[in-house]
Amino acid sequence: MNVLAIESSCDETAVALVRDGRQVLCDCIASQVDVHRVYGGVVPEIASRKHMEAISGLAEEALRQAGLGRGEIDAVAVTCGPGLIGALLVGVNFAKAAALALGVPLVPVHHLRGHIAANYLAYPQLEPPFLCLVVSGGHTMIVDVAGYTEMEILGGTRDDAAGECFDKVARVLGMPYPGGAALDRTAAGAPEGKYPLPVAHVHGNPLDMSFSGLKTAALNCIHNARQRDEALDVPALCADFSRAVSDTLVPRTAAALEQTGRKKLAIAGGVAANSRIRRDFTEVCARLGVELYAPPLKLCGDNGAMIGAQGYYELLAGHTAGPDLNAYATLPLSP
Repeated sequence: MNVLAIESSCDETAVALVRDGRQVLCDCIASQVDVHRVYGGVVPEIASRKHMEAISGLAEEALRQAGLGRGEIDAVAVTCGPGLIGALLVGVNFAKAAALALGVPLVPVHHLRGHIAANYLAYPQLEPPFLCLVVSGGHTMIVDVAGYTEMEILGGTRDDAAGECFDKVARVLGMPYPGGAALDRTAAGAPEGKYPLPVAHVHGNPLDMSFSGLKTAALNCIHNARQRDEALDVPALCADFSRAVSDTLVPRTAAALEQTGRKKLAIAGGVAANSRIRRDFTEVCARLGVELYAPPLKLCGDNGAMIGAQGYYELLAGHTAGPDLNAYATLPLSP
């Protein structure tokens, strides 16, 4: 079954063709990074306009790369939320028109379910049940994946997402957008322990997290050094900040593994590309006897292939939509 998949939740226009939820026939992405870099972050109105300019041509290119005709498309999957509402609407409206014109089912896909499904593309042997840490620019949550479409959030951030904190600290340090990747590169090989940063503990649910205090502490450290005209060891600060984020994510995910008894852990989302976090999860999974699934870097960020993978399983579960499908800036992971 060939699924045409469309992703436009933020600043990447992505169209992919995925066969049977596991095989990527093509994955075309029109990046807007250079456009938004001058602003230090994504400008929603510009993102929406760029999606409109790119999406039709990108779909044609995807068909060409996959070597498929329109008649060989069996379904159209599209990210319907969460994300930037204007950006989402571009993808959703294009997908509705494509599904209608082709006479095939329209499959709405939750963006974060797509990130989880990126692991199916990287690891054909991976099947539910497993635990997944979804950590990105807008979301941080520990998800129990009981089935391909059966998921439960066990814990998550009470305030800022880990990726948002990475990007904000990087921007204040003067690093180019997207800042999380630049911060990770700067931290490589730097000594740790020079800048003690807090790791929050949240009352009520031991699996919940908080990053706002960590972000504030790092920003205060930067501002104080500048106000006093003191030298700031940027690589060391980046290393300590990365360690603090990892020291928040890893123990809680390990606790969720022990609580659920799951023996497989997947990580997903843009922050899953962070080298310190990947290294720490490799170590803790080896200690706990848990299989770790960490997708390649190209599947950590937003892409159409992950939407096609999850769209296939949503279609098998009968989760289709009609021409009244809408886009949603916020959307629960499970109904």
